[in-house]
Amino acid sequence: MKEDRRFHWAWIILVISFLNLFTNYSIRLGYGVVLPEMIRDLGFSRTVGGTILNSYFISYIALTPFAGYLTDRLGARRVITTCVFILGVGVFMMGTVKTLWTACFFFSIAGLGATGMWTPVLTVAQRWFTPKKRGLALGIISTGYGLGFATMGVAFPWIVDHFNWRYAWYFLGGGALAMVILNGLLLRSTPESAGFLPWGQKEAVSSNKLRKMTRPEIGSFPKLLKDRTFWLIGFSYFCISYSLYGITTYMVDYAKYSMGLSLEKASFLATIHGLCQIIGVLTILPLSDYLGRKKTMVITQFFITSSLLGILFVGNNWVMLYILIGILAVFYGVTFPLYGACAGDYYSREVMGTVIGAWTPLYGTGAILSHWMGGVLRDAIGNYDYAFTINAV
Repeated sequence: MKEDRRFHWAWIILVISFLNLFTNYSIRLGYGVVLPEMIRDLGFSRTVGGTILNSYFISYIALTPFAGYLTDRLGARRVITTCVFILGVGVFMMGTVKTLWTACFFFSIAGLGATGMWTPVLTVAQRWFTPKKRGLALGIISTGYGLGFATMGVAFPWIVDHFNWRYAWYFLGGGALAMVILNGLLLRSTPESAGFLPWGQKEAVSSNKLRKMTRPEIGSFPKLLKDRTFWLIGFSYFCISYSLYGITTYMVDYAKYSMGLSLEKASFLATIHGLCQIIGVLTILPLSDYLGRKKTMVITQFFITSSLLGILFVGNNWVMLYILIGILAVFYGVTFPLYGACAGDYYSREVMGTVIGAWTPLYGTGAILSHWMGGVLRDAIGNYDYAFTINAV
C-alpha cells in the first residue's frame, strides 16, 4: 500500500466528487431559478412547471436503487462516468424544448443520468475515508451543491440579459459532458484498487474486523426491506425531502411574483441559499462525527422547521426572507449528506451503495409530491401560503 507517500489519492476523489455534485445540483436546484422565465416564455402554468421537474424525479427514483446496486458490483467509476454523459445530453437538449412532452422527455433523461450523481458519489467518497473522517469528507464535497445553486443565482440573470433562458441549459449540459472526461481519467472506485488505504487508516483492516465497526451485514435486498432501522431513516428522509424541495423549487417564483421583487433580487435567494449551505456542511457535518448522526439530525430539523414557519410571516419584507432562507440553508446543506453518512454508519461498506439507493425512492417521492402540491395549490389559490404551511408541518 502507498501510505508512505505524502499525497493521498483520496483528495483527488474529493475534488472529482465535489465537481460532480456542483454540476448535478446546478441543474437540479437551478431548475427553480430557470423556472419563472421558462414557463413565462413557453406559456406554461406552475403546475406544468412542477410536472416537468417531476419527470426528472420519476426516472431518478425509479432507477437510483439500480445505480446503487451497480456501484457495489461494478464500481463507481463506470457508473458515474456513464451517468454524467446521459445527464449532459438530457440537460443540453432542455435548451431546445417547445412543448410539454419534449420538456418532460429530455428532463427525464437528465433524471436518468442523475442516478449516478448522488448515491455513487457519496458511496465512493465514503469508501476512501475511515468512518471517523466521513463527516469531514462529505462536508467538503457537499459544498459542491451549495456552490452550484449559488452560482446559478448569480449567473442566470446574466445569461437572460445576454442570451435567453435556453442558454442556461446549454451551458449546464456542456459542463456535465466535460465531467465525463474527468471521471473517466481520475476517478477510482476504491482505495484498494489504486493501492491505497482509506485516508485516516494506518494499517490494513480485515473484512471481519471492518464489519464489526458497523451493524451486522443485512446480506440481501429482501432482508434490507425487513430491517426496522432502514424504514425509520427512510420515512424521515421522505418527510424532510417534501419540506425542503417545496421551498427551494418555488422560492424564486414566490419572491418575483408574490413579493414583486426583480429577477435579480429573486434569483439572489439561490445565491444566499447556496453560500449558506457551505457554512453548514463545513461545520455541522464534521461535528456530526462526534455528536452522532441522530442527535445532529434532530438539531438540524428543528432549525429547518423554525425557518419554514418564519417564512410564512415575512409578508413583503424581503430582508427577513433573505435572512430566513439563509438560516434554512445552513441546515439544508447538512441534511442529505447526513442520510448518506447513516448508510456508512449503520451498514457495511460492501452494501453502502445499495442502502443509499434503496432510500432514494422515499426521498424522491417526497420531492415529487411537494412539487405537484406546490404548483397545484399556487395555481388554484393564487399564493404559496398553503403550500409553504404544509412544508413546515
